[in-house]
Amino acid sequence: MKRNIDIFEFPLHLGLKKKNHETEPGVKKLPDWLRKFDFHKEINPAHIFRLEAPDYSMEYDHESGVLNAEGIIEYTKEQADFISENHQKNTFNIMLGGDCSILIGTALALKKLGNFGLFYLDGHTDFIPAHLSETSAAAGMDLAIITGTGHEKLTDIRGLKPYFLEENIYCAGNDETDDEEYVQQIINSDIHYFDLYELRKKGFGKTAEDFLKMISSKALDGFFIHLDVDVLSDELMPAVDSRREDGIDYADLREILKPLVHSPLCFGIEITVLDPDNDETGTYTQTFVKNLIQIIKNKED
Repeated sequence: MKRNIDIFEFPLHLGLKKKNHETEPGVKKLPDWLRKFDFHKEINPAHIFRLEAPDYSMEYDHESGVLNAEGIIEYTKEQADFISENHQKNTFNIMLGGDCSILIGTALALKKLGNFGLFYLDGHTDFIPAHLSETSAAAGMDLAIITGTGHEKLTDIRGLKPYFLEENIYCAGNDETDDEEYVQQIINSDIHYFDLYELRKKGFGKTAEDFLKMISSKALDGFFIHLDVDVLSDELMPAVDSRREDGIDYADLREILKPLVHSPLCFGIEITVLDPDNDETGTYTQTFVKNLIQIIKNKED
């Protein structure tokens, strides 16, 4: 990684519905948790920026059908402005969540910068309208929201709908394939979709290569990577909000992310949903941090 690196911390957790045993989702602790295991030190960023999030609530918005919609919208606007004010040219940006709804703010910022692609690496598609969601949580609908599916108060902030065009997106790694209605939503879209089985069949490196070819052929201004850690197998990363047994391993993660991260057209990557409350000893986090540093710094295994 020859470019400068900046870290943006967005400890938002309004996009998740808290579990019965929780007072609030623990994902807001993610940036500080990674810092504890020397992620920031090893990355050695030029700058670290942080935008504090509002206190957690369970406020259902009847207009949009989304939990904490008003708080998420307000944070999205602040986040988009924060990125626009602080990002530097020729810099790789690491966005630390929080939950997946931080993608909305980044998407809004990127829409103002140009026409960008998105590589969405996640154990779920997060591409459903609110009425199909069991939790009404924005983190489970963020890919739908940024492409224009859902209430306009979320999808058309500042009149910029859609923030990403469906045809400029790869969505890879979904393991929630047993719900036909859930999967059909993304199949019916223009998103390039590869569930976990198809991703393995196509090949991790080949999927990244084809995505980069698409970005080049369309002459896009760049692209962004979304990484929800629940795309990893449960054995490797159980510290997530919505666990799935199957998933990719770290060799797969390196194979798919290295060519993307080191492309000069990559604006950056966001890391979401790792919950420190579910990894009290840090065992899973330490392995994740080690592998992520290897990928970003382009070190050998």
